Amino acid sequence: MTEIDTYENSIYCHHAVMGEGQVVEHSHNKGQFLYTEGGVVFLKTPEKSYFLPARHYIWIPANVKHSIHPSNPEVVMRNLYFPKFDTDTVFFDKVNIYPVNDLLIELIMFTNRWNGNIFPEEEPKYSIAKAFKLILPEISQTELPLALPYPKHEKLMQIIAYLEENIAENISFKSLAEHFDISERTLARLFQKQLNMSYIQYFTILRMLTSLKLLLDDKLSVNEVALRVGYNSLPTFSNTFNKVIGVRPSEYVKNRNLLL
Repeated sequence: MTEIDTYENSIYCHHAVMGEGQVVEHSHNKGQFLYTEGGVVFLKTPEKSYFLPARHYIWIPANVKHSIHPSNPEVVMRNLYFPKFDTDTVFFDKVNIYPVNDLLIELIMFTNRWNGNIFPEEEPKYSIAKAFKLILPEISQTELPLALPYPKHEKLMQIIAYLEENIAENISFKSLAEHFDISERTLARLFQKQLNMSYIQYFTILRMLTSLKLLLDDKLSVNEVALRVGYNSLPTFSNTFNKVIGVRPSEYVKNRNLLL
């Protein structure tokens, strides 16, 4: 990681197959663009756990502590690390995941020929790499909620673990409160205060993120995945997946064969 920050004004480029390893918690003085191929990458910050699937990228601002955990050894990470520019907007101040369009795919593949530091005097390479960063806010209009916050309340931690273990069950809010001997009002407050979302929002996102992993890593069909995460209606599952992920599961599977 020290190579990234060796030269303050350079843009650092790194493409690598993850293998069996993971990247332990660290931070750097440059903002990071991370795109992956070959499976889901789990990225953890002190506040949230992010799920980065194929055809998406994550922007990690400078000095944000994070660790990276690939779902399998074949995952390829494509990284570009950028210094701060005078033209930077608030877009670059927060961690977020965005879908990747065809233009960005082409630009990412173009950077495959680069490795290591790119210095300002290396033209036109540096200007091309800088333009890569500058174009991100323009083509990244849709933030996707592919992240779940960590609960710090002990009871809520137990509840989240229960939901993860019973993701195929249609657990009503009332039955969840009864199971954990807690009032519905108190439970609703816990979700809002600890996770900044409702129970329905949390459980829906948890199911969709689990769906991504099942589609990518386990290579299950859309029908099988829908049932695994508690949807008996395929149209309902497809509509929910599209709302959260930004593409229908059938399209995602179609792209999967091209991107993995």
